[in-house]
Amino acid sequence: MSVVAAAFLVVVGFVAGVSASAGAIASIMSYPALLAVGIPPLAANVTNSVAVIGIGFSSALSSRPELRGRARRVGVWSVPVIGGTVVGAVLLLVTPGDVFAWVAAALIATSATMLLFQPRIAAWRARRGGREPTFLVPGLLLAVGVYNGYFGAGTGIMLLTILMVTAESRLVHANALKNVLLGVADVVAAVLFAVFGPVDWAAAVLLGLGCLAGGAVGPVIARRLPASLLRRIIGVLGLLIAGWLLVDASRG
Repeated sequence: MSVVAAAFLVVVGFVAGVSASAGAIASIMSYPALLAVGIPPLAANVTNSVAVIGIGFSSALSSRPELRGRARRVGVWSVPVIGGTVVGAVLLLVTPGDVFAWVAAALIATSATMLLFQPRIAAWRARRGGREPTFLVPGLLLAVGVYNGYFGAGTGIMLLTILMVTAESRLVHANALKNVLLGVADVVAAVLFAVFGPVDWAAAVLLGLGCLAGGAVGPVIARRLPASLLRRIIGVLGLLIAGWLLVDASRG
């Protein structure tokens, strides 16, 4: 790997770490960066899953003010997210590469669309009195865990949206919970991929260093950044990248 490519991965990792811990996006930046330096799609995805674990550690430390009094929620909600992540990781390792590229594009588009429509979802929930079936949140967390283990890109968008419309309406607190839940799940996925997946370790270390540094900065920005602007930027970017992946898959 050239010096330019190495520096590129560190910088993208930092930006992805800031973006993910401040809002809901990391892999939508870091995954294409790995493709850009010549890593194949499946290897790029498992390498990315290993690299982004640093975001969870640093963002959790930086989000301590928002996490006070929420330890029980984190413990309970970690179970379905981790369980789903294990299932998704196994599915990824046995999925043919040609199918993977198409599914990845669809999953990113879904996550971006969910974020763009989050205010309408929240308004619909408010009209219903804010009451949800007791199984809904764990079920949705299980589903997003499967998504996280299978692809990862855009998982934060989906999880942040789910938390905001079902359990935690304040963006900065929902974001802190999202950071910790994904951080724990990402460690589980990273262990599986490190043992069974085609990880590019040089790229994982370079990207991971950037993610670790960026993850500490993001929560600080989240306390000041307008939530509506961030939501729109991430949602539109997600749709653009989904379209790019779809075009790329059709060429292959």
